[in-house]
Amino acid sequence: MPGSWSLVASVQQTESQVLQLLLQLIVILLAARIGGLLFERLGQPRVVGEILAGLLLGPSVLGRLYPELLNALFPTESESILRILGQLGLILLMLDVGLQFDFGHLQQSGKAATSVALAGIILPFGLGCLLAAAMHSTVAPQQNPSGFMLIVATALSITAIPILGRIMMDLGLEQTPVGVLTITAAAIDDALGWILLAAVSGLVSGGFHVGKSLGQLGLLALFVLLCWLVVRPLSRWLLKLSKSDIGDFNTISLLLLLAFGSALVTNAIGVFSVFGPFVVGACLSDFPEVRQVARQRMQGFVAALLLPVFFTFTGLKVNVGVIDTPVLWMWCILITLVASVGKMAGCGLAARWGGSSWREASMVAIMMNTRALMGLVAINIGRELGVLPDSVFSMLVIMAVATTVVTVPVLRRLLKSNPTNQAAG
Repeated sequence: MPGSWSLVASVQQTESQVLQLLLQLIVILLAARIGGLLFERLGQPRVVGEILAGLLLGPSVLGRLYPELLNALFPTESESILRILGQLGLILLMLDVGLQFDFGHLQQSGKAATSVALAGIILPFGLGCLLAAAMHSTVAPQQNPSGFMLIVATALSITAIPILGRIMMDLGLEQTPVGVLTITAAAIDDALGWILLAAVSGLVSGGFHVGKSLGQLGLLALFVLLCWLVVRPLSRWLLKLSKSDIGDFNTISLLLLLAFGSALVTNAIGVFSVFGPFVVGACLSDFPEVRQVARQRMQGFVAALLLPVFFTFTGLKVNVGVIDTPVLWMWCILITLVASVGKMAGCGLAARWGGSSWREASMVAIMMNTRALMGLVAINIGRELGVLPDSVFSMLVIMAVATTVVTVPVLRRLLKSNPTNQAAG
């Protein structure tokens, strides 16, 4: 009989955990939907409202006003489930980002877009290293200084191409010369940013031991090569076997297997698991039927459920209250300023040097300064690697949101100052 009581207790505990999770998901989805709709009404990308909804549900707002309610809704013991769901969302998101990656941008980029992309990585990364080195002893004395510096610098260098593309479509800029220049530069920037983040992740997880870090990077390069030479043709062959019903669940099953398998491989290498699905997706990005199936069958589920969980979990980890001194707020403001100045000055001056007018260069600069989702991915990787204290993690999240929120208002002002710009570029 003791065994029966133990089984009953186990079932009751599982049922309690399921009910807790269902309540959390209801709250998360309602908050994300309301926040997304509200910010869409304000002319902002929906993802900004979803991110801020997550911040409101965390200790920064709900925890300050109603701490008992926060603890009841999101007890510490439930964090692992939300973390897993959020990571699952990131894995599937990166698969989709890879599938939607347009290598045509890289082939037709030209000198101007390449210059904008390189300047948009090099200048903010360099300034980020200097800033991180200056602030380390004050805000992160317990963290590895090299790892802290590299992650902060990388977070300042990221551009969020999915959000940028949505903004340009909303404003009708995607077919204009300035829009083509920006999205091409952002595509190159995105590729370079993920390579940089993978390298930094390998260095940090390898403890900055040269041999181990080089070994991890070598294995990562081998993984990319095998994906291109083996996984890509094999997957295309398997998918073509069912080309008469390419939209069936066999395609989704294969994509899920590839995403989860590649995540396991890159995690085993010592590089963060989200890089594997991105590489696999990029290898299959020239198969339009697969891209269409992924968008129709998988993207909605990821965007409607898993990503709001990721945003909310990020919000639960952001506590503005830990930025509790004038010195810490000074560093927070400096991070946002350095991120903006580095990205905008580098991209804007490179665009101007490439032949754009000052107004067009300004538009390129403000659009390339958009970080949002991809910035949050980089920042969360830094937290998972253990090189970002809670205060700096919160500062970087504020920076990622702030640099995204300002994009649309500034772009609208620039467009209004020259009504013919949208048509003439």
